[in-house]
Amino acid sequence: MSLSASTTHDDGTAAAPEQPVRDRANAPSRGPVRVLLVADTEIIVRGLAGLLDRSRDRVELLGPISASDDVAAAAAAYRADVVLVDADRKGGVDVALLARLLGASEGLRLVVFTHSSDERRLFEALRAGTAGYLLKSLSAVELVHHLERARDGQVVIDPSLASRLALAMGRSRALGGWPGARLGLSQRESDVLALLVDGLANREIAERLFVGQETVKTHLHSLYRKLAVRDRAGAVGLALRDGIFN
Repeated sequence: MSLSASTTHDDGTAAAPEQPVRDRANAPSRGPVRVLLVADTEIIVRGLAGLLDRSRDRVELLGPISASDDVAAAAAAYRADVVLVDADRKGGVDVALLARLLGASEGLRLVVFTHSSDERRLFEALRAGTAGYLLKSLSAVELVHHLERARDGQVVIDPSLASRLALAMGRSRALGGWPGARLGLSQRESDVLALLVDGLANREIAERLFVGQETVKTHLHSLYRKLAVRDRAGAVGLALRDGIFN
């Protein structure tokens, strides 16, 4: 016997059973992340396409286009959620390229894709306004996860680099005081900033600190004002650039 509820139309014919609530609840609320690839090297294009081939239900890879193209116009034409930039040039991240791309569109969600684990390059990229910095050593599962987070407005940092920052924060605590005190941040604001740098969303920060999400938002607004930045990317970039957790 079917347990699905059924109804009839005005003419007496049976209507299709209503979809069970649990099925609708489990249905994905968003489609795949639309990722526009900016790359000039065929090996990167082919390699990334192969890496993400089994995740086509979660990531739609668009392009590629060249770094010399109008990236902002292409992102709008493709309706891209995230722009993934192969930023390796002559062994390092081309920060000037990132600044040029971001200068063309303030709302661009641009994520660096690189071999370079040099923390200075990470700081420079985030200072330029990028939405993330990911290493090419990431697995497909990790890369997809970070691209989804970038689409959802998070600043994403490769886990191997984020863990260094967490260790630096721990060392600072052990020496007394707290990171960010010299910039006027309270201890709790410094905690929130550290978790921002680690790539956590507001809900995750609230759970980690055992506070409500509204409290987290209050701390964010306060630390943005004190650091003279507009958003999460600005706060993370400043924290890394100034070595707040070093």
